[in-house]
Amino acid sequence: MIQARELSKRFGKVQAVDALSFDVLPGRVTGFLGPNGAGKSTTMRLILGLDLPTGGYVAINGRRYGELHRPLTEVGAVLEVRAVHGGRSAYNHLLCLAQSNGIGRRRVAEVLDVVGLSSATRRRAGTFSLGMSQRLGLAAALLGDPPVLLCDEPVNGLDPEGILWIRTLLRSLAAEGRTIFVSSHLMSEMAMRAPQRSWHAARRTTCGCARRSHPDSAHCCTSPVRSSGHMKARSM
Repeated sequence: MIQARELSKRFGKVQAVDALSFDVLPGRVTGFLGPNGAGKSTTMRLILGLDLPTGGYVAINGRRYGELHRPLTEVGAVLEVRAVHGGRSAYNHLLCLAQSNGIGRRRVAEVLDVVGLSSATRRRAGTFSLGMSQRLGLAAALLGDPPVLLCDEPVNGLDPEGILWIRTLLRSLAAEGRTIFVSSHLMSEMAMRAPQRSWHAARRTTCGCARRSHPDSAHCCTSPVRSSGHMKARSM
């Protein structure tokens, strides 16, 4: 479970996240929907302790990320998929991560198979396409078999077959009781991936109904939402 209360982040004069409160519950895929620049990625960085909040707090199963002893076994994340050593093979990239968290070699082979990269284990990560890099990032996120998974725009670079694959995978992980939190700026994709529960992220807008279009906001098309400030969200 992920809990955020009055979570805020300011970069100089820019209010990137504004008093955001939500719960992401286990057993479902929770969508986080908003336009580019609305603060979705910043929110995920705050969850993972990569940025420090200006105000409020966020916790993963009751603890802040920095308090987790073996973080890969508690939460996995797919954020910057190109943030790998381009000269390392896919296998060695994952092996380094695994060893840093006390995870055995067998698990490396398992996750490479899960994401469909078994035939590319010895290829250098720097030669991967964007879609393959997405798969490698997801393999890294799954290394510790974590109960919580965060994915920031996970369909970027995937072909239609890959998009269908990741939808199916995320839903199967949620069915196992995991907490799955997925961001996107594509309303149609979010409706397909997270039909049960979504949140709305607005960029300096106030819009009274999710069914009304707005040039600078995005919505889940199930119930009215109101939002003000750079980034607000509400459970739906």
